[in-house]
Amino acid sequence: MVAIWQATDEIPVFSSCWNFDHFYPLVGDETGPCMEAWVTLSALAAMTKRVRIGCMVNGAPYRHPAVIANMAATLDIVSDGRLNLGLGAGWHEGECAAYGIDLLPIGQRMDRFEESVQIVRSLLREETTSFNGKYYALTDARCEPKGPQRNGPPIIIGGGGEKRTLRIAARYADHWNLPFASPEQFHAKHDVLQQHCAAVGRDISEIECSVQVALTADQDPNESAAVAAALRAVGVDTVIYSLRNPYRVAILEPLARALERI
Repeated sequence: MVAIWQATDEIPVFSSCWNFDHFYPLVGDETGPCMEAWVTLSALAAMTKRVRIGCMVNGAPYRHPAVIANMAATLDIVSDGRLNLGLGAGWHEGECAAYGIDLLPIGQRMDRFEESVQIVRSLLREETTSFNGKYYALTDARCEPKGPQRNGPPIIIGGGGEKRTLRIAARYADHWNLPFASPEQFHAKHDVLQQHCAAVGRDISEIECSVQVALTADQDPNESAAVAAALRAVGVDTVIYSLRNPYRVAILEPLARALERI
């Protein structure tokens, strides 16, 4: 992972590097190794200089929002203002069952997530935060020192739920990520996001839009670049390649050359 991130840091066409927030592998053997997200991201931040860094995305059930905000502020300082803060409602039933984490039914989960986003956003922007919700209560809470990015790290909301996730993204996100979507799927979800933005009086152009794309070690770089071109044609701002094992640094330069040609 270090080798991949450091090589990416040296290739200008790539703008960011991401990990994920899970305790079990999502591909292959679920009993295999999987390192904790925030510690890993902090280490990789210290080993890179240029690329923006982030987790796609941090699961709300795993940590109290005040803890998330303080970790984010600290890592924004450590990374010299390169942090993107990914936030999601969570979904992995197996992890939560194994660890005794209350995932909650989907409606309550989304209610808790929206409260969490509001708290994190306020703590990273305001001197003090008071909040009285169903799931969280804060009284004159502080988060200091804040990082170098004005108004805190950009907040990424991940997911495609049309009723709740996209509505939360319209209200609070600086960046919306739709995982592993075709151009047609992105276009349809983007239309829904635009409707939610209109309902809250927000210009959708204020929100960066990204899609994740799987990338295997033996994949043709020209095909991978063509996928990015097709997504860009329907309004995707950023394509995030999700690498699959085995991780090979050698795939990066050919992919970068292919991307520069599109």
